[in-house]
Amino acid sequence: MTRLTRRSLLAGGTAALPLFTIGEARATTRVLRFGVGLRSMSAIVINTVIGEHLGYNREAGFTLKPMALGSNANVQVALDRGDIDVGIGVPSFEVPLLSRGQWKRDVNFYEYTYPYKYDIAVKPGSKIASYMDLRGKRIGVSSFGGTEYTVTKAVLGLLGLDPAKDMKWIAVGGGVPAGVALQRGEIDALAYYDTGFGTIEAAGIKLAFLPRPKDLPMVGGQFLMASRKMLASDHDLLVGFGKSVSKASRYILTSQEAGARAFLAMYPQTAPRGSTEAQAVAAIVRAIGRRTKLYNPPYPGAAMGSINPDEFLAEAKLDKLVVKDVSPLYTNALIPAINDYDVKTVEAAAHAAAG
Repeated sequence: MTRLTRRSLLAGGTAALPLFTIGEARATTRVLRFGVGLRSMSAIVINTVIGEHLGYNREAGFTLKPMALGSNANVQVALDRGDIDVGIGVPSFEVPLLSRGQWKRDVNFYEYTYPYKYDIAVKPGSKIASYMDLRGKRIGVSSFGGTEYTVTKAVLGLLGLDPAKDMKWIAVGGGVPAGVALQRGEIDALAYYDTGFGTIEAAGIKLAFLPRPKDLPMVGGQFLMASRKMLASDHDLLVGFGKSVSKASRYILTSQEAGARAFLAMYPQTAPRGSTEAQAVAAIVRAIGRRTKLYNPPYPGAAMGSINPDEFLAEAKLDKLVVKDVSPLYTNALIPAINDYDVKTVEAAAHAAAG
């Protein structure tokens, strides 16, 4: 069996892609520094980065420099300092700042992941059959700074439970270690998000998902965020990045396998240790399976990437914050230009790469 290397990926299943090496990309006129709130790169942000490999960034005149900054707070600080050009924005961090009058410099201009992405899983065969059965149980989260922690607590509160008293919360780490904690019985349930569960399932750990309650708040969307100064001075660059993400999203929706190969060509270290190319691609596909469903807006007639302000209001309500005007948080002004490309060309390239 062929073991996974960057060379094998480039020589194998991606021959139909418009490939550009990092060296070639750096010959372009601009480097766009992109901050993500991760400790290391993972497929959770696949649709924001593979445009570099697919040539979309080169077409727009820039090369992307992704930077894993560890947390959403670090991304915000880096953007305010000018250490990055674009960062990932999350309402759970932004809305509290807005409510305190502390949101001033930045704006979300493209939504690359839509709500709702959180669930609670238990071991197959568990007697826990609903969210209400979690009373008195141990619930694991990746960390107490993770959005799944704050969102899940709020949802349980909406159901009449007291998250501070009715259950015990345990930080178990992210990815496979979280699944192992559930498997070993160290926790009774795991609150996590879509791609995190996908990573656990890709490792062969079985999960049973509790039915979601009705009328869940539409929270948990993620955005591309830039300073208002950059929005005014580098309009075309931000449109180019947004277009790259939009194209990459459609590329992945057409063929998750082709998207996974593009990601692994950029980040071969994210493949499971000792895996073959086919196994590595399958692991990425398993990890992103639920997330790709959130690339398209859940609102009838909405354009890909467009932002619905009701999501920010829902976040404020969930956090019990008083926010009347959310307009400082977002703009949809770039969306028409971002989506001005031939979708069929993108889909045809993905089909060709998929073989």
